Amino acid sequence: MSEAPAAPRTVSAEPTGTSLLLTPPRPRSGWRLLPARVVAMCAVELQKLRHDRTELYTRAIQPALWLLIFGQTFTRIKAIPTGGIPYIDYLAPGIIAQSAMFIAIFYGIQIIWERDAGILNKLLVTPTPRSALITGKAFAAGVKSLIQAVVVIVIAAILGVSLTWNPLKLLGVGLAVVLASAFFSCLSMSIAGIVLSRDRLMGIGQAITMPLFFGSNALYPVAIMPGWLQVVSKINPLSYQVDALRGLLLGTPAHLGLDFGVLAVAAALGITAASSLLGRLAR
Repeated sequence: MSEAPAAPRTVSAEPTGTSLLLTPPRPRSGWRLLPARVVAMCAVELQKLRHDRTELYTRAIQPALWLLIFGQTFTRIKAIPTGGIPYIDYLAPGIIAQSAMFIAIFYGIQIIWERDAGILNKLLVTPTPRSALITGKAFAAGVKSLIQAVVVIVIAAILGVSLTWNPLKLLGVGLAVVLASAFFSCLSMSIAGIVLSRDRLMGIGQAITMPLFFGSNALYPVAIMPGWLQVVSKINPLSYQVDALRGLLLGTPAHLGLDFGVLAVAAALGITAASSLLGRLAR
């Protein structure tokens, strides 16, 4: 008498090691694509800093000079009303914002270099949306600026500036730095999409950094500015970043809801503008 046929083996729903080799994994799509690209770009920037830290050291010289020379001198002469706090304390958040902006505002040079090296065209033919590429680069600039902000905070603490060490407030400081840096890097990449040249971008970047800095509340209160400069300060995102940093680090009166709202909207508009102009660089 013949044996009964064996029951068919159950096929597991889980992919085996061989099937993983034969079948590529499904690419991320939808909402998972943008966070993955942002994390990837930030990791690339951190790798660059790990291999070459000279940029951090050289960029720390300028804020140190501002605090050592300008801050201590004006603290002695008491020429600028600061609400009863030493001027060097008042100045420190402004220098943090300035140093972060100076890193981000020339970020467009990197994307032009990537175009010249052929890297940008390779990125644009991938399924990754342009907005994801720009967002990743913008927040990578925020990571570099955040590292620079930590360096400036350490310098300020060594010089005796009275700063808070509340972890939640320091997280707020980091968020303000990242959002503002995202906007300024997107501004730089938008200009890169218009001028298409590193030399032109360098000239425009140098032309707008000082007006942005001196047209903000980084060095002096808005109340002592002439009327036309007060208008410029109110539309300058750097002013809202400095206001948030002063409120968080020094405990001065601030409008944190308005400050973070303006910075978030500015970053979103910057990402939108830079994404729309990215295609011009690849032509």
